Amino acid sequence: MILKGTKFQLKVWKYLKSIPKGQVKTYKEVAISIKSPKSARAVANACAKNPYAPKIPCHRVIKSDGTLGGYSGRGGIKQKLKLLRSEKVVI
Repeated sequence: MILKGTKFQLKVWKYLKSIPKGQVKTYKEVAISIKSPKSARAVANACAKNPYAPKIPCHRVIKSDGTLGGYSGRGGIKQKLKLLRSEKVVI
C-alpha cells in the first residue's frame, strides 16, 4: 500500500503499524517514540487525518488521561471502542 500524507503523518502512521494488537499507546508515547517528544498534539492530528483506519491502527492510541480521544475511521469513537474491546483492551 502506498501511503499519501505529509512526512510527519507518514512517520506517525508507520509507527502506529508497530503497536501490537491488544495494546495501546498515548499520543505522548507515540511522540516520544518517533523522536518528537513535544509533538503529542501533532500526533493526535496525524491520527485524526488517517484515511487508512483501521489498517493503520490509530484506534490503539489514546489520551494520557486514559480517555479515548478521537477516531478518524468510519463509526467514530463508538467504533474505536468496539475495535479496542475486540482486541481485549480494557478501557
